Amino acid sequence: MKALDELTFDNRFARLGDAFSTHVLPEPLDEPRLVVASKAAMALLDLDAAVAETPVFAELFGGHKLWAEAEPRAMVYSGHQFGGYTPQLGDGRGLLLGEVYNEAGEHWDLHLKGAGMTPYSRMGDGRAVLRSSIREFLASEALHALGIPSSRALCVIGSSTPVWREKQERGAMVLRLAHSHIRFGHFEYFYYTKKPEQQAELAEHVLNLHYPECREQPEPYLAMFREIVERNAELIAKWQAYGFCHGVMNTDNMSILGITFDFGPFAFLDDFDAHFICNHSDHEGRYSFSNQVPIGQWNLSALAQALTPFISVDALKEALGLYLPLYQAHYLDLMRRRLGLTTAEEDDQTLVESLLKLMQNSGVDYTLFFRRLGDESAALAVARLRDDFVDMAGFDAWAELYKARVARDGDYTQEQRRERMHAVNPLYILRNYLAQNAIAAAEAGDYSEVRRLHEVLCKPFEEQTGMEQYAQRPPDWGRHLEISCSS
Repeated sequence: MKALDELTFDNRFARLGDAFSTHVLPEPLDEPRLVVASKAAMALLDLDAAVAETPVFAELFGGHKLWAEAEPRAMVYSGHQFGGYTPQLGDGRGLLLGEVYNEAGEHWDLHLKGAGMTPYSRMGDGRAVLRSSIREFLASEALHALGIPSSRALCVIGSSTPVWREKQERGAMVLRLAHSHIRFGHFEYFYYTKKPEQQAELAEHVLNLHYPECREQPEPYLAMFREIVERNAELIAKWQAYGFCHGVMNTDNMSILGITFDFGPFAFLDDFDAHFICNHSDHEGRYSFSNQVPIGQWNLSALAQALTPFISVDALKEALGLYLPLYQAHYLDLMRRRLGLTTAEEDDQTLVESLLKLMQNSGVDYTLFFRRLGDESAALAVARLRDDFVDMAGFDAWAELYKARVARDGDYTQEQRRERMHAVNPLYILRNYLAQNAIAAAEAGDYSEVRRLHEVLCKPFEEQTGMEQYAQRPPDWGRHLEISCSS
């Protein structure tokens, strides 16, 4: 394991030059202190977990110190926000400190969010607050533990720096890790500003560093776009299968690698609601839970438009046509596994859809239903779960179909069924009320709840002794918490 001063930098994006980013130094936080750190994320950089408790750790990720090899850059990009094009966005409060490679040869961006004003702050203060930093940290690590592709979070650093949002809060920084922070909006920026040389340089950069296998194809750029389509189809299938709502699926928040990042007003479903809107600023419901699938395709279409200088329109349309079939295949495969099924039948999609319709009308807890479905045999499980449904007759009819389907699937012991289902159906998810409890304690100076919740969420499928309170339905006050883009 390494010490902090032993990280090896290779700042590949910075070498693209000033057309792609601007050199900016982070603005230090007052009295920086460690709120929480992820041992698993630190291991990605070969860092000894013990260094998180040292003063220099908080100073580095609180903006007070900088490695000599780091080259902090604010990236420029544009994007479609709620369907409308914004010509210039960029890192308004984030900085790419540099790229570090580990002993396995993997490159990781060190991206500091809340680092102060940049040329792209657009009248903002460039700061992040403690609550949003904690939420992003927890979400990044929780999604990863669920097997959903995501950026990672190394740490949150708190401070005494005052920051004004709807009220005065405390500033914080979160250190994010990803193999790249390039977005759909990067390509849009150079396309719409008519800078073909820079756009070609960006495309080569992404192709060479992140999709090198596409170089072997007759049309490398088309192969790369197909891979991006495939990755996003699988990503959004996992969001839908596990009830994750991103909340702000603007094209500037879509990763060129097909991972979840730029967390804002996200939420996991409590009661199943296909029409759930987690962002109270989303008045039209553009980014509702059910809309995430078509919006994923819309965003890929926006990226396709930006790639027309390199790929024919007909080829782009053909690649886009892969999205929905791939999404449906991934989603149905995940839902089969969540139902404990190991084989495929034609009517499985109807079985899933009819269950979700029953859940929609009954306020059934999405996560706990699937977990409890695997606790016992199919017959005993559905008998215990039927009381959660308003339409009991409808559920009984579904239950008969389900029991027959399970019987056709194979002859497994209950222990095998339970083990298989519990491996894909989490007991613990990042419910908004759990995050709010941890935030409230942290804002009062107690970081123990953030750290405890993080540890629980890192093992979402394992029943953890003494952690029953983290597997409960939300109390009344926690059912309809309003989350906005403000951070």
